[in-house]
Amino acid sequence: MPFFVALSIGTLAFRDGAGVFGALLIGVASGALTLAAGRVAVAFSRSLALRVAIATVFAAPAAIAGYHVVFALSQIGVPSSAWRHVFACLGAACISGTASGRLTVFAKTRPSESAGVLENTARPVLPAATHE
Repeated sequence: MPFFVALSIGTLAFRDGAGVFGALLIGVASGALTLAAGRVAVAFSRSLALRVAIATVFAAPAAIAGYHVVFALSQIGVPSSAWRHVFACLGAACISGTASGRLTVFAKTRPSESAGVLENTARPVLPAATHE
């Protein structure tokens, strides 16, 4: 999704007269800002449903792009159309999984507060009083 945002905003800026360098700068900045906003939103979100929704918004364009890239590359060596589609679907799944995994890398797993589950904090074998 950051690439699509960067490409769209860069194209819009170029069309509105920002020039090549200005459009490139605006496009890269908007793509980086989109990626940073997505990572921050996932990292600070408490709701699992919201995290999944944000990851889906980022992973769906990656899956579409991955499908088309793998399908185009599979035309080089795979003569069967059915197998090209199978490989393209597998490629789309791998690429979208990688995109969502990279997005959620900074997200902490939190205990379920509504279910009353608490973290199990490990206690040291020897209490602090015996360490003298």
